[in-house]
Amino acid sequence: MPTELFRKGDHACIAFHDLVRGDDGVHANQFLVIDGAESALIDPGGALLYTPLSLAMSPYVQPRDLTWIVASHQDPDIIGSVDRWLMYTKARIVCSKLWGRFIPHSVPHYQKDTGADRYMLLPDEGGDIPIGFSYLRAVPGHFLHSVGNFQFYDPVSRILFSGDLGASMAEVPYEPIDDFDVHQQTMIGFHRRYMASNRACRWWARRARQLDLAMIVPQHGPPIAGAANIRRFIDWVESLVCGVDLLTEDERELGWMGRM
Repeated sequence: MPTELFRKGDHACIAFHDLVRGDDGVHANQFLVIDGAESALIDPGGALLYTPLSLAMSPYVQPRDLTWIVASHQDPDIIGSVDRWLMYTKARIVCSKLWGRFIPHSVPHYQKDTGADRYMLLPDEGGDIPIGFSYLRAVPGHFLHSVGNFQFYDPVSRILFSGDLGASMAEVPYEPIDDFDVHQQTMIGFHRRYMASNRACRWWARRARQLDLAMIVPQHGPPIAGAANIRRFIDWVESLVCGVDLLTEDERELGWMGRM
């Protein structure tokens, strides 16, 4: 069942968090942002999710009327269904310029109307994606975990759609966390493996503190809301030792890579 994260006037943010069934794939959330007659679908997932997501979002927006398909990075659970969205909607695809030549590999060569005009390729510094009378801001999150990674900030709801940063694989109700000390234990294994380095984390934390945040919403797991939890999360990311920080020439010490 979808969860409305925000609604005010003609602006709404909806999370779809229960569409991956059983062991069919990695659990993932998808997000729809609406402003007036325009809309953006963030990280719609792979082919596994195209039909259930199309049905779930139809009470809010008919798929054929989508304005944007927005991809934080290139992974299959992010944008593996791009061929279907290009075929059955008129939406344009938003992604990093680094992935603008890779994502089309998921599109059959015979598929019409899938050329460069269907893509908005983001420079490394990001930019604004117009939607209705507002916009989504593409916030750089490079190396967290993709080399060309973006998060998307909605200034109306003050929600940061953070992609894999903040991901948790714990099976809990989809509602804002209430105990950060407990929640961080569900994030640590994933982040040690999938985030590149503490330097990348510190770089992100400086940017995040410049945003007016009401909620941080990752692609996996529950949202992080409230000033205290958001502050603690940013501090936690800033101090995180991960990725190449943990590499060693002694293979016997690489056991951390298998723990998530």
